[in-house]
Amino acid sequence: MGLARRLHAEWRDALELVLLPGFAALLPWRWGFRVLRRLARRDGLYRDACHAALAQAKVQGWAVDEADWLLKRRLVTLVDHADFFLSRTRGDGWMRRHLRVQGAWPAADAPGIVCTFHWGAGMWGLRHARAHGLRMHPLVAPLQGAHFKGHTVLHRYAQARTAEVGRALACEALDVSAGLRPALRALREGEQVVAAIDVPSDQVAATCAVQLLGRTVQVPRALLRLATAQRIPVTLYLTGFDFASGQRFVRITPLGVCGDEQALAQALFDTLDAAMREEPAAWHLWGEAPRFFR
Repeated sequence: MGLARRLHAEWRDALELVLLPGFAALLPWRWGFRVLRRLARRDGLYRDACHAALAQAKVQGWAVDEADWLLKRRLVTLVDHADFFLSRTRGDGWMRRHLRVQGAWPAADAPGIVCTFHWGAGMWGLRHARAHGLRMHPLVAPLQGAHFKGHTVLHRYAQARTAEVGRALACEALDVSAGLRPALRALREGEQVVAAIDVPSDQVAATCAVQLLGRTVQVPRALLRLATAQRIPVTLYLTGFDFASGQRFVRITPLGVCGDEQALAQALFDTLDAAMREEPAAWHLWGEAPRFFR
């Protein structure tokens, strides 16, 4: 990458990841959300990623109104980035004013596995869990890869965001590349672990098949196997927002103890299926869809 292209890439990353969402986060949320909605009309923002995601959603039949789909895709991205700055600068009072809660978290003094998906904007679900006393350790992947080469701003932002997840939960993040032993140790100490479980099957060693949007997809099974084998209760949550008002919500669904790994996997992904049918553009991994829908 030449110097001019490198500088352009770094400037774009700084603008899209830090400057624009950071500015909106400085404002009262009703005004900040209006700013983000205006910015979402600009096709140049996150252009490559958004159009790649749109192309895959069209292939799968989940992008009928392309202009509306792209606007929502950009808005979800902007809000998700703004939440990094909001989480660092707003307290629980802000959360109580702006977050609508459906369901209830499990007991804080018992081991549990908490699952979510790359849908919506999830930071305030983590904050809400911590406020209710849960000791959830996030399972994270190492921040490496060719996509960080020549993108120092992106790499440092990703590192800061991972650190903020740990700070929001007041728990140490656990590196999944080291296996599930640290997670099992936390569970044995009566704590919880949380993970986004919709990752491409080529990133993991063991998978199981589920139905998603009418297609068979392979999904990671290690955490689900741990839940069923150790009789650990599972809770699912999704965090999103209303596209018109910016009102936040978290939907919490306790699934309890399940002895059937396949049934547990399908129950979890049925929730993602419903969410994607409700707001397809809110799923962050459309750009990786060929790795799911093979």
